[in-house]
Amino acid sequence: MTRRPLVAGNWKMNGLCAALPEIEAMGAAYDDALRDRAELIVCPPATLLALACEVTTRGGLGLGAQDCAVAPRGAHTGDISAEMLKDVGASYVIVGHSERRADHRETDADVHAKAAAALRAGLTPIICVGETRAERDAGDALRVVGAQIESSLPSSAPAHIVVAYEPVWAIGTGLTPTVGDVAEMHAFARERIEARLGGGKSLRIRILYGGSVKPSNARELMHVANVDGALVGGASLTATDFIGVASAYR
Repeated sequence: MTRRPLVAGNWKMNGLCAALPEIEAMGAAYDDALRDRAELIVCPPATLLALACEVTTRGGLGLGAQDCAVAPRGAHTGDISAEMLKDVGASYVIVGHSERRADHRETDADVHAKAAAALRAGLTPIICVGETRAERDAGDALRVVGAQIESSLPSSAPAHIVVAYEPVWAIGTGLTPTVGDVAEMHAFARERIEARLGGGKSLRIRILYGGSVKPSNARELMHVANVDGALVGGASLTATDFIGVASAYR
């Protein structure tokens, strides 16, 4: 089954208003030939979402957020609901990124609730899973990722959700798994997604790879079996690098 590749840029806690021209440049470089082959979205910090919406719309890019609260509204100072993200033009939201799991002690149950909140609001969740270096060295990578898939994905999730495999030890380190490791994990992830959701949904769900993706390694990684795109960190901060990654699909 053909799945349209997705390349998502996660800006993390980077970017002021002065960075908006980079998104403008991404849209300008997102030509018809590339648009026919891949979907591109940018996930800037929440402070830029409303401003970025107009820019991404002009350039044909999608807009995503980096996190959402579980509740739709209420006395939750500092939180941003999925409904609020939808209201300012976002169509995607990242949930369960390893930095949220580590820095904010988010559990699989938290990620599950946030994914459900995103779906409630009409957003597509990008649900992140991945193992640490210690877990991989101990031979536990498949077990850990399988457990995260089982507990983080809502059992009634539709086939348009996105799953992103990001080995924690490869994020921002310049290290990447071997092609064989990526192929093994993505094939395993698709099997576990099918076991969780059933109905052949896994054949339609896009599984992204993330972890030190850059223009120099994107072509090799993006053409591994069961890899349907990338969740890009540092290389998504500039139009040159982000389009360089996406151009693996040209």
